[in-house]
Amino acid sequence: MADITASMVKELREMTGAGMMDCKKALNETNGNMEEAVEYLRKNGQAKAEKKASRIAAEGLCAVVMQGDTTAAVVEVNSETDFVAKNADFQAYVKAVADQAVASDAADMDAFMAEAWNLDASKTVKEALVEKIAVIGENLNIRRFEKVVATNGCVVSYVHGGGRIGVIVEADTDVVNDAVKEAMSNIAMQVAALSPKYVSTADVSEEYKAHEMEILKAQIAADPKMAGKPDKVIEGAVVGRLNKELKEVCLLEQAYVKAEDGKQTVAQYIAQVAKENSANFSIKKFVRFETGEGIEKKEENFAEEVAKQMAGK
Repeated sequence: MADITASMVKELREMTGAGMMDCKKALNETNGNMEEAVEYLRKNGQAKAEKKASRIAAEGLCAVVMQGDTTAAVVEVNSETDFVAKNADFQAYVKAVADQAVASDAADMDAFMAEAWNLDASKTVKEALVEKIAVIGENLNIRRFEKVVATNGCVVSYVHGGGRIGVIVEADTDVVNDAVKEAMSNIAMQVAALSPKYVSTADVSEEYKAHEMEILKAQIAADPKMAGKPDKVIEGAVVGRLNKELKEVCLLEQAYVKAEDGKQTVAQYIAQVAKENSANFSIKKFVRFETGEGIEKKEENFAEEVAKQMAGK
């Protein structure tokens, strides 16, 4: 039996992202052979995938893949820990999922998961995910994907924070040159930074407006400064606050963050670029994924978790 050193366990963990004790067991079972240990993790870990499925995966990465100037796809793949998100094997896997998405015609996640895996057509995307869970040793989840195909212009992409945020921007434009693409990239950075919900106020649903107005009315009713004010004044205050909010959530209404005077809106910036390039140029759509948004994260005590593993619990 070969002596299994801490450095060997560390090396296997860095190669696979699997748990410390799983790596140690794999090396013991394979007499210290690193390649066989990787295979051991793959083969023997699959049975654990179902058990891991209940564990919260709120870390991970977003990735964007472009296909020419007209097609792009963004995906979010979650892991349980930031450690795994930084693992090269996991990062390569997320890139492969994005490659799958940009080539896919799937309309929803079920269809996507049932497709043949692009790296091994003998498996489905779901089966490849289960195998990756076995190797990594954590619950993983392909949470969502979106593919954008420009029919009357082009797309650009932007990834922020090493994969924390992934953005695609689609424009309708009859001129596709470096200046237009640069403008779109600037707008993609705006989307990443300020997280708008809509392209313009025209896209805002009446349901959203009604919901927000109810909240604003309740806030104003609780404001001592507004007590006793005429209904007309209160209604004006509600409309004013709603319009202010819409400027924050609608991309074209937002202040353009790179404007020198701080007064130019995104809509004005687009108009300026269109005029300078004699283009019919408008933003049609954007997609913004942020890793873990909306997922309730579980607070973990890493030292306690290691202690439990060492104790065999």
